[in-house]
Amino acid sequence: MSAINHHVPDAMLAAYAAGTLPYAFAVAVASHVSLCAQCRVALEAHQAVGGAVLETADAVAVSSSLEDSILARLDDPFTPEPVYERSGIYPGPVIEAMQRRAPKWKKLGMGVRQDILSADAHGSVRLLYIPPGQAVPDHSHNGLEMTLVLQGSFSDATGHFGVGDIEIADETLEHTPVADQGDACICLAATDARLRFNALMPRLLQPLFRI
Repeated sequence: MSAINHHVPDAMLAAYAAGTLPYAFAVAVASHVSLCAQCRVALEAHQAVGGAVLETADAVAVSSSLEDSILARLDDPFTPEPVYERSGIYPGPVIEAMQRRAPKWKKLGMGVRQDILSADAHGSVRLLYIPPGQAVPDHSHNGLEMTLVLQGSFSDATGHFGVGDIEIADETLEHTPVADQGDACICLAATDARLRFNALMPRLLQPLFRI
């Protein structure tokens, strides 16, 4: 894998460490961190700070029944969460989001395909397959969009994004991502609002494709 040049902002790493990120963004951040040593170190620093804050926080009184219940659970059998290794181009958090199945691609047109892994009122996370040289229709954003490259690469007005790179787009960015030549570009895309397409046809198809 080539060098990673585009990283998760520090404030978003802190939110992930605190457990306050919506699920879609948490999957994207966890996937990037699993590929990026630099962000992994930064996340561990945030987690260490959070642990230190908890140690110095004032104690809170609890009822005797709650205390007894918590202490009783210490003897319960414990199965640690599995550690998912990377499978092909997919990092562990993506494998988990896919429920350890193969992608179920659905055609969007022009060779572009998607697999929606999760979608609810708080946002969506999906896999996108974009053929070499193919552009995603020009669009802006109603909220935040995080795009993590898993295979191939793409370019837009903000730069070039290869495997492991993550692009953070908000309401201020209007762009036309284009998959570079070579391998098809496969990305993990997380959003908390629908995109704003400029062309009529993408806008008409948007409810069907849930983008």
